[in-house]
Amino acid sequence: MLYLESFVFKLARKAVSPIYAVYQRRLESQVKNGEVPNHLAVIMDGNRRYAESAGLLPHEGHLKGKNTLENLSDWCRSVGIKILTVYAFSLENFNRSKEELEKLMDLFEESFRNAGDDPRVHKNQVRVKALGHRELLPERVKDAIDYAESKTRDYSNFNYNLAVAYGGRQEIIRSMKILGRMIEKGELKADEIDADLISSNLYTSDLPDPDLILRTSGEERISNFLLWQLAYSELYFADVFWPDMRKIDFLRAIRSFQQRKRRLGK
Repeated sequence: MLYLESFVFKLARKAVSPIYAVYQRRLESQVKNGEVPNHLAVIMDGNRRYAESAGLLPHEGHLKGKNTLENLSDWCRSVGIKILTVYAFSLENFNRSKEELEKLMDLFEESFRNAGDDPRVHKNQVRVKALGHRELLPERVKDAIDYAESKTRDYSNFNYNLAVAYGGRQEIIRSMKILGRMIEKGELKADEIDADLISSNLYTSDLPDPDLILRTSGEERISNFLLWQLAYSELYFADVFWPDMRKIDFLRAIRSFQQRKRRLGK
């Protein structure tokens, strides 16, 4: 049975076809009848390799990836995932070429502005939030982030978080510094520090930890993403570049999550 399903899936990926449509509907029905992650976190990897393989410039790969992200938001809402956190730009990504960085900053500015104005965001009451060292971003990007956050701050049906200028180790260091200053002021004793206190000073302090971490491109590593928060997260690695990810890939990740027995350290 597993062999037959694998064969059908490979056929379905070759083109949009009746076989693909039937397989996707069947899979989506299965997923909707099971427990879905409350919080999905995604490492969107493979934009530049996709562009290279398709004979495109790097920024064209990022543009294609932006379209995939918009689709992912819709897919999450369609199956009932309430919280989506995506790794859009790491601190290490600042080492890329000036030309690529400019294109990326243009894309971030546009994306946050669009999120603040998107009728789907307001219809579904999606709260948009940026996670990371925003002080390192250009003013125009920070203004766009403020715009999206201010337009959606009162929403609570869904949470849409973009990690921009983000690093997991640096996030933990930031939390430690906050606690250190509290100790210096006499507001906190070292013995009072526990996991809950550290979590309360992370960017995700108002969110539950991710249930599922999904990474594309076939790479099997975390790359400094949500290092504290993923302690008990399930991991899923998809062998497809981010711009090529389709709904059926997303559904297979969710079904894999549903087939696992989560012990949460017990």
